[in-house]
Amino acid sequence: MSSSTPINRRALFRMGAGVGLGLAAAPLLAACGDGGTTAKAEAKSASLLPETAVRNIGLNPDLAGTAAGVPQGFFSYPAKPLRATKNTPLKGAKPISATMETFSPPPPARGSNAAWQEIEKLLGGQVNITAVPADDYGTKFSTMVASDSLPDLFMYPESGGVDNKAAFLQAKCADLTPYLAGDKVKDYPNLAAIPKGAWQSAIFGGKLYGIPIARTGTGGAGVYRHDLFEEVGVTSLDQIPDLDRFVEVCKELTRPKKDQYAIIAGATSMLAMSAGAPNFWRLDEKTGKFTVDLETPEYRKAVETARLLYKAGCYYPGTLQMSGAQKAQYTDMFKNGKGAYVYDGMPTYLAPGVGYIAAMKAIDKKYDPRPFVPVGKDAIAWMDNISLQNTHIKKASGDRVKEILALADFAASPFGSQEYTLINYGVEGKDFTRDAKGNPALTKQGTQDVTVPWKFMASAVPAVFSADSEQGVRHVHDTFTKMIPMMEPDPTLQYSSPTWDSKGSGSLNTLKGDALKDIISGRKPMSAYDQLVKDYLAKGGEQARGEFEEAFQKGKK
Repeated sequence: MSSSTPINRRALFRMGAGVGLGLAAAPLLAACGDGGTTAKAEAKSASLLPETAVRNIGLNPDLAGTAAGVPQGFFSYPAKPLRATKNTPLKGAKPISATMETFSPPPPARGSNAAWQEIEKLLGGQVNITAVPADDYGTKFSTMVASDSLPDLFMYPESGGVDNKAAFLQAKCADLTPYLAGDKVKDYPNLAAIPKGAWQSAIFGGKLYGIPIARTGTGGAGVYRHDLFEEVGVTSLDQIPDLDRFVEVCKELTRPKKDQYAIIAGATSMLAMSAGAPNFWRLDEKTGKFTVDLETPEYRKAVETARLLYKAGCYYPGTLQMSGAQKAQYTDMFKNGKGAYVYDGMPTYLAPGVGYIAAMKAIDKKYDPRPFVPVGKDAIAWMDNISLQNTHIKKASGDRVKEILALADFAASPFGSQEYTLINYGVEGKDFTRDAKGNPALTKQGTQDVTVPWKFMASAVPAVFSADSEQGVRHVHDTFTKMIPMMEPDPTLQYSSPTWDSKGSGSLNTLKGDALKDIISGRKPMSAYDQLVKDYLAKGGEQARGEFEEAFQKGKK
């Protein structure tokens, strides 16, 4: 995917996890058989989408959410969590198997895990979960497909799985259209709170196959030191009218004698948003023409700006070349005061203990990290964090599919519910206690028990909450309030391209990322950008464009 250094954006949203997943396509395709349905370009029918609605279980947020997708904000955790599901959803069901990614150490087994036991009491049934480290999940998925040993519920790999995804889903997974499309989703009110944009990404081959792990629409535009920007006279990002002024500010922020630089790692994605460049593709609704981001003058402007910044010495030495696997290293450099800006996903900003607010306050109370908002009159926000990924249900009888959907609905329970509390904090008195403000504080046992990846079975848009900082909650909510209305629709959510599905976040992303590093660092001249565009189109971009445009024309008929 597009990136800031460019580092894979998904890697930035994976809570500090390492590099993306590498999957061998051949055995996966062989496992699906050669006779599968040929993947086709298609327009995704709105009739397949569930009728979504904001979920309200009776809690009053401190900062209101919006139907457009701004999440609710909470300054404290509810003293008495409310139920978000009814009765015991899995009563009488056979044990359900689930395989999910985890970004944490392996959890304690059920027998010594109080939270797991209590969740199963509330469910009224047994769930056998296999938690696989994120960097090993691609290999695990490949093995499950090749050996035809898929569990009842599984997470699709974040960085791609099979070349012919539609054929794989048709061959191996339950069609969820009869259970969730339109008003049928009302039987699963927590799933109904997942936004339509996330559901669009779950449509393949004219059917609804996936259950999204929804996120906030946009992943943000990075984090900056407001205190350092103030030192050079910028008290509000609104004072930066264009990228030329941003370059001037960065030069002032670069202080090598203090071992402090304007930018840690990279900023190309933020610069592209500020210039008004699309995220991957732009669609002209009148003509049906698709334009790849690299072809636009706005994206070129962003790369030229990044190159200027690098030449001016604004990047911390050596960090431009860092990969997603080194994210912890370069974000720690920012947290320790080495830079004024770092590109990272919004979910990490308020992470307890290790997020920017908590970690930087512990180092120096003067540090004032805030989410960055794209600058300038042409700025847009990318719709690049619609969902972490989808989970899928293995083909089964209708009754069995309903049982597994009930489990997914439980996992998608909203902030402040009993279900959410058990999944994220465990059992009160064992896994967590309440601090002076009444917020949950994990015990040593709790930090282990809650690593079971229930929350990756399904999720609506997460609420904004921090036990560390009310001001941090306000910063995040304010950023989403500004950025969500700026979001430019992603045409790839409405139309599909088999070539893009297989290469967009794989080989094309690698080609683009490697070339841009060379250009931005000056190892290659700016003229190399033109060759990058040609290579990108020749190695799949042009074919993807044709498929998207074919899908657009089909949608008009």
